[in-house]
Amino acid sequence: MFADRIDAGSRLAATLTDLRDEEVVVVGLPRGGVPVAYQVARSLDAPLDVILVRKLGVPFQPELAMGAIGEDGVRVLNDDVIAMTGVGERELAEVEQRERGELERRARRYRSGRERESLDGKVVVVVDDGVATGSTARAACQVARRQGASRVVLAVPVAPVGWTDRMGDAADGFVAVETPEPFWAIGQFYRDFRPTGDDEVIRWLERARTERARTRAADGDDDPPAIDGEVALAIGAVTVAGHLTVPDRATGIVIFAHGAGSSRHSPRNRHVAGILNEAGLATLLFDLLTEREEIDRARVFDIELLAQRLAGVTSWVRRRVELADLRIGYFGASTGAAAALVAAAELGDEIGAVVSRGGRPDLAGGHLAAVRSPTLLIVGGEDHVVLDLNRRARQLLRCTAEVEVIAGATHLFEEPGTLDAAAGAATAWFIAHLGQPTASGARG
Repeated sequence: MFADRIDAGSRLAATLTDLRDEEVVVVGLPRGGVPVAYQVARSLDAPLDVILVRKLGVPFQPELAMGAIGEDGVRVLNDDVIAMTGVGERELAEVEQRERGELERRARRYRSGRERESLDGKVVVVVDDGVATGSTARAACQVARRQGASRVVLAVPVAPVGWTDRMGDAADGFVAVETPEPFWAIGQFYRDFRPTGDDEVIRWLERARTERARTRAADGDDDPPAIDGEVALAIGAVTVAGHLTVPDRATGIVIFAHGAGSSRHSPRNRHVAGILNEAGLATLLFDLLTEREEIDRARVFDIELLAQRLAGVTSWVRRRVELADLRIGYFGASTGAAAALVAAAELGDEIGAVVSRGGRPDLAGGHLAAVRSPTLLIVGGEDHVVLDLNRRARQLLRCTAEVEVIAGATHLFEEPGTLDAAAGAATAWFIAHLGQPTASGARG
């Protein structure tokens, strides 16, 4: 009946054209509902988000839903299935606890620290790739109501005959492109019903945000506001914490890679970041490792792992609509400088500049010769061993590179005025190679 979820979404969108004059937010149910919802949101020129719900499967028959849970504490139970299968309160609680943890994990991964789209006062179109028992769809509709939706429309490509009867008053409107018989499972009505993965969900969400931002910019909407706050970065199988600051009309972003034993809270790096922000450059400080990973000292000094993590964060920056047009620079301290150089060597022209403060570029080894990004090595004049290592590393670099010596500074730049001097040199380097901002000033 449908070629795939894209085909299903296009056909579903064609049935919802009467909503084009409404203030609409489209929400997809991960995972399979998101590519369908993308087509609907694009047709309605509406923002796209997700509503997180999880099926509560019977312990000994997980595919059979005995209910569902959603964000904001929503819980929908199928009393008939629970009675038929004899599932007790303890078993139900165990399943719910497990699924609640997975729901929270996906929320962090899919939104990557962004705020949810506000549903307050909006017409909310809840989209899935089909309805079978309806438990998850009902839970999603309840979440939308709790978040202030003025009207909820549940829209799917395919559902069984009489499906709206079992939905009760979950939504104010129901739309299904097809209601075929017999109906055994949603997948029987798709030629291609391959599972949708987490990364694909994130790509659809990012694509929707990018396209909508471009449309709004073409229509002459105002520049996006400044950003200053904590973010969660989903990098492969892990999620790390970061702090993102984006001044108005920034033209470059500097990603910080801290040294061993430090974190995004490093007072020295935060001081440097503040000076960069005042100059109109965006900054992202993040934890290279999770709390559990930091316990393993071997990981702390695993330059290849740290470089891979930094490259993953760079990809995260590229996927964000508000950051997509910013040129990227790396600021590395201590071992983080080696990770920055290795990542820059691998990413080539994608990295506009690299600055090392008290860094160990020698730990980048053979990668130094492959670095193409203009590189500034800032070293304290009294940090004799590291200064010698930086001068040797400079000879191995084949790119534009300089060694900046801060007189009177030791390794941590604790002497009065030395950290400001290092930050000034870094700022000048980044502005020269990432571009001069048209305006400056970050939000507090």
